[in-house]
Amino acid sequence: MSVRPYRDIERRKSRQIMVGDVPVGGDAPITVQSMTNTLTTDVAGTIDQIRALEVAGADIVRVSCPDEESTAALRQIIREVTVPIVADIHFHYRRAIEAAEAGAACLRLNPGNIGSRDRVREVVHAARDNNCSMRIGVNGGSLEKELLEKYGEPCPEALIESALNSVRMLEDEDFREFKISVKASDVFLAVAAYMGLAEACDYPLHIGITEAGGLRSGTVKSSVGLGMLLWSGIGDTLRVSLSADPVEEVKVGFDLLKSLGLRHRGVNVISCPSCARQQYDVIETVKVLEERLSHITTPMTVSVIGCVVNGPGEATMTDIGFTGGGRGTHQVYIGGQPHHRLQNADIVDHLVGLVEAKAAEIEAAEAAEAVAAESEGAGNLSSAAE
Repeated sequence: MSVRPYRDIERRKSRQIMVGDVPVGGDAPITVQSMTNTLTTDVAGTIDQIRALEVAGADIVRVSCPDEESTAALRQIIREVTVPIVADIHFHYRRAIEAAEAGAACLRLNPGNIGSRDRVREVVHAARDNNCSMRIGVNGGSLEKELLEKYGEPCPEALIESALNSVRMLEDEDFREFKISVKASDVFLAVAAYMGLAEACDYPLHIGITEAGGLRSGTVKSSVGLGMLLWSGIGDTLRVSLSADPVEEVKVGFDLLKSLGLRHRGVNVISCPSCARQQYDVIETVKVLEERLSHITTPMTVSVIGCVVNGPGEATMTDIGFTGGGRGTHQVYIGGQPHHRLQNADIVDHLVGLVEAKAAEIEAAEAAEAVAAESEGAGNLSSAAE
């Protein structure tokens, strides 16, 4: 019996589109998205929320545009932020045109729900004229009436058919700068629809389990569904839909990608659940440590283990390791090797200092490599000119 290598994730081959200056699909990194929940007409509040999402690492942010006042506000918002903005459109094709003209990087809509082919054509022209891509957004909760009548209920076949119908509308207009989503709140329905769609086309896919729930339950449900898809190589961009602060969606998204080795951002803390053997308060230490390290974007791993049973072994596989020892004396590891012992000191302060120093060291090395590569490239050009 052949066994698939346990770390072998081969991403589905898809074409690449641009969402503003962010590539989606192809060999581009899987991007993490979120959506504002402020009133779009509250320009200052929406800008503040987008900036918080930018700090958290969001690659793309979606903003709802339900009325003309919102698309007017969108123009002001886009001028004040750096992340590409996706305009969320439902039913009103004029809002899509206004959003494209306001500078949206992408339009999220379902062509089958915005009316006639003439209206679709107008939206395509606006998108093309304003260098705007699209996301065909199919949702199990808002399928077209004729598909519900045909299939009786939302099912993978109905979601896929809805998506492919929209694909044909855009292809008929010679427009292919789009990605597709077929979301559902049911994990099995969503996963089956995405798997079927992945086989039916090569367009980039935006994956998500819609209306997943609150912070804990939604994280679990999304991790199960998105984890299955990502492990199967499906997914070019994602959103974790939570009834929570949108910043939490971004954090969970990156943690999900990090856990699968698909993308690394910030510190990956490996910690034990704690038990009677712990030599310090592991749970409180990790809680505070993760909060204090949230500003670090440089990828690295830190192990925080309560005792010597698993601590030394975990430390050999991390950039910085910390293992609880007897009588308040704990072992610190750097690069997998014992480095020094810590006694009667603030654990969190000590580890934060070590991580910040390591991040600065990594960033300096990367900057030096970039300068060297640029210098070598300039030298090669000079030699070629001679």
